[in-house]
Amino acid sequence: MKKDEVKLMKGNEVIAHAAIRYGCDAYFGYPITPQSEVMETLMELKPWESTGMVVLQAESEVASINMVYGAAATGKRVMTSSSSPGISLMSEGLSYLAGAELPCLIVNCQRGGPGLGTIQPSQGDYFQACKGGGHGDFHMIVLAPSSVQEMNDFVADAFDLAFKYRNPAMILADGAIGQMMEKVVLAPQRDRKTNEYIANECKEWAACGRGEERRPRNVVTSLELQSEAMEVINKRLQAKYKAMEENEVRYEMIECDDADYVIVAFGSSARICSATVELARAEGIKLGLLRPITLYPFPKKPIEELAERGVKGFLSVELNAGQMVEDVRLAVNGRTKVEHYGRQGGMMYSPGEVLEALKEKIINK
Repeated sequence: MKKDEVKLMKGNEVIAHAAIRYGCDAYFGYPITPQSEVMETLMELKPWESTGMVVLQAESEVASINMVYGAAATGKRVMTSSSSPGISLMSEGLSYLAGAELPCLIVNCQRGGPGLGTIQPSQGDYFQACKGGGHGDFHMIVLAPSSVQEMNDFVADAFDLAFKYRNPAMILADGAIGQMMEKVVLAPQRDRKTNEYIANECKEWAACGRGEERRPRNVVTSLELQSEAMEVINKRLQAKYKAMEENEVRYEMIECDDADYVIVAFGSSARICSATVELARAEGIKLGLLRPITLYPFPKKPIEELAERGVKGFLSVELNAGQMVEDVRLAVNGRTKVEHYGRQGGMMYSPGEVLEALKEKIINK
């Protein structure tokens, strides 16, 4: 593969290219619209011939996430992808991965729900992704791309963060970003980590052999039958999440320096709302956009600072019935108005619709 290639491709396709170029060791998945091109592209590229990467279609989403668990336990860079109902089936495995402190990458290309719903784009999985996604007190690192380029870039970012914190990381996209075609600059090909490198890097926790120095045996599990010991594990996990919140918050601010009103939106919604900012400014309305890039950890502090500075109102714009708006309200903490605007079932809004919602719910209320 050439260095820094520029190509026109779908968001789903670029996930596959980015995984290979990062040096991913294995992909285990199961097809579901609108993300099936991830695995289809991997099968077409045949990375097992060029890099040795394993690509396997499992018999179900439950099987694929448990294959991820097993491979991640050896210190390998492993991933899966699915869409909303498929991620629900993986939820037990996600909790096990977090409990065992295993790094991995999960890509969710969201579709409308609840239930089987529609194959059209949605952002209805915010709660699922950011509030655990399974049983127990745990968090995944969650990155929300708003372009095909970020679909590419976030593969490396997510893997790096997953290994930095020994924690599952999720790219939370949607059908619009996954199916959209844009120009993208692909990263250069990296070599896969050698078994020797992994054995040294992950020797404190991975089941990667005892080596010549006869390291102590590592047992990878999320099970602990003693309550006192389980509480110690939970406290360690909470300290790790606090470190993420202190060090890994990422966001983008557009026209917020003098804004009287601020839209908070992520992913494909943020793309639409950037045009809303332009429409509002043309009418003399000082509107800004705050785009969370990390949904967990959530950018609470910049929202707090905007509220303290005197912003007159926030509009959380999401393709759902109102989920991220709860985190916006917690950050604003009653200092000013916070409202939600969204559409559901795979329906998208226009920049003009969002502006009218801002006027109705915030400006003229």
